[in-house]
Amino acid sequence: MTSLSDLPIRDDLRGRTPYGAPQKVVPVALNVNENTHPVPEDVAADIVARVAVAVTGVNRYPDREFTELREAFARYLGHGVGAEQVWAANGSNEVLQHILQAFGGPGRSLLGFAPTYSMYPLLASGTGTSWIAAGRDADFELSPETAAAAVRENDPDIVILCSPNNPTGTPLSLETIEAVYAAARGIVIVDEAYAEFMPEGEPSAITLLPGRERLLISRTMSKAFAFAGARVGYLAADPAVVDALRLVRLPYHLSAITQAAALGALAHADEMLAMVGEIRAQRDRLVVELAELGYLPHRSGSNFVLFGGVDDPHAVFEGLLERGVLIRDVGIPHHLRVTAGTETETTAFLEALRSLGRPAGTSGAGAVAAAAQSVSSQS
Repeated sequence: MTSLSDLPIRDDLRGRTPYGAPQKVVPVALNVNENTHPVPEDVAADIVARVAVAVTGVNRYPDREFTELREAFARYLGHGVGAEQVWAANGSNEVLQHILQAFGGPGRSLLGFAPTYSMYPLLASGTGTSWIAAGRDADFELSPETAAAAVRENDPDIVILCSPNNPTGTPLSLETIEAVYAAARGIVIVDEAYAEFMPEGEPSAITLLPGRERLLISRTMSKAFAFAGARVGYLAADPAVVDALRLVRLPYHLSAITQAAALGALAHADEMLAMVGEIRAQRDRLVVELAELGYLPHRSGSNFVLFGGVDDPHAVFEGLLERGVLIRDVGIPHHLRVTAGTETETTAFLEALRSLGRPAGTSGAGAVAAAAQSVSSQS
């Protein structure tokens, strides 16, 4: 049987592993940061009706410029963003791929701050862009000084900032984004896949767009909108950036069905996002109760919590899986990551983890105090 190594694959792709998380059928799946709340029934019915109308015209190509959808995204984003500043694709990963195809490539580089989203280096390699992994501060934080110094030292063509950061959940200040933009000569991407889970009133990097033609803000409908299966991502940037992305997109890359479904979801944005408050509450509950169990949860502005103090991550992962709970081993020593699910799912995870016993050598008192402070600062 032919193996991958037998094929004339590109040399820079040899030995690489495709992106992927375990896909297992379990009662409680909290491993890929999905919104585990279902789409409300009335919203689902409207989306189905819109898709049904779109299906009657699928003998024709869809609107190549997805004009109506861009207008809807602009209204949702606010802050004076116009439809000419909006781009969309099949998930935010394709949006990021378009950016790298347009502004990266052989001889160019992409700088990120590790640990961060594991797709970034894979997208870089797929477009022939060199990946540079700079470091973070203690507890996975990223200060303006640290970030700007890494940009000046490496002089990348593109910088990508994950805000809040995946897999650590770490929020990113606007001051850090401003410092990176000032230090960079090229494109600066802020990946706000989890922006809706930040504390109420926390400003988005979209507020920084005016006067910054090299700043690109990437978003997704996969998380807060509970729309992961629809595969819809989008971006806000200077209109000239959108023109550049048109050069590399495939013809008619957003299907009529995708456009109709996304428009339906956006038409019910308030209802779709009504569950965000509950998810934040379960995230904060995880931070507090993980600390009470003797673990070391990190500050999170997302819909998941990274926790340290795990003696044997593989053993804990397998122990939870045996109990019907799937979380994520993200490869950070002595850490695991869990998505904030429904109250029932969160309870099931915490009870399963409690049944495995406390981690060795932890009193928990300091961790509980730190966790309470972290939750207070997020409120």
